[in-house]
Amino acid sequence: MSRGRLHHVELWVPSLARAEASWGWLLTTLGYAEHQRWSVGVSWILDGAYVVVEQSPAMGAGAHDRLAPGLNHLAFHGGTRAEVDRLAEAAPAHGWSLMFADRHPHAGGPDHHAAYLENEDGYEVEVVAS
Repeated sequence: MSRGRLHHVELWVPSLARAEASWGWLLTTLGYAEHQRWSVGVSWILDGAYVVVEQSPAMGAGAHDRLAPGLNHLAFHGGTRAEVDRLAEAAPAHGWSLMFADRHPHAGGPDHHAAYLENEDGYEVEVVAS
């Protein structure tokens, strides 16, 4: 593996079932495959990097706040503009809502084509067209 390359991201979530529904759909749509599963978590892997969602019994707070210090969002390559648009269109049926709808798909600027999505637990993702 390349030094400095992202190894994994672990997200602690208030509901594993909701996380599996939203994150599982998003990650498999982007080409990830289920990697590991245990009683309080699941992970998906792509090219050696993986994303974990876990409803940890050690979790101190009950909700994620993307506007507080810490993680604001994760950004993923989403393929072509058409693929990103199709993903954004399908996302609401899988627990994601479109953010910045009045500026979509150029909320990041006129030369940036992306879908900004938020799930019901407040996690934001940016899916960027290549």
